[in-house]
Amino acid sequence: MKVIEVTSETFENEVLKCDKPVVADFNADWCGPCQMLKPIIEQLAEERDDAKFVSINVDDQSDIAADYGISSIPCIIVFRGGKESARSVGLKPKTEIAKMI
Repeated sequence: MKVIEVTSETFENEVLKCDKPVVADFNADWCGPCQMLKPIIEQLAEERDDAKFVSINVDDQSDIAADYGISSIPCIIVFRGGKESARSVGLKPKTEIAKMI
């Protein structure tokens, strides 16, 4: 599967109404650790079909970032049934992210 870019308009359908776990990567283009995390998220998205992977640019989608209290990036939030079930801040290895799902 591919990582889906999510906007304020698509967040509810892509994330909150999804019937499987959603791994949301909150990031920004200027963030070095975010750019290092991006290929890890893309790799997991290709390997796993038991979860959906989305990317949310905090500069472009500041309302979503504010709603979830994102103050440091990269930040990964796993949603299950429309609710936050896990959160990780900072660059993490692939194995640690996989354990959150």
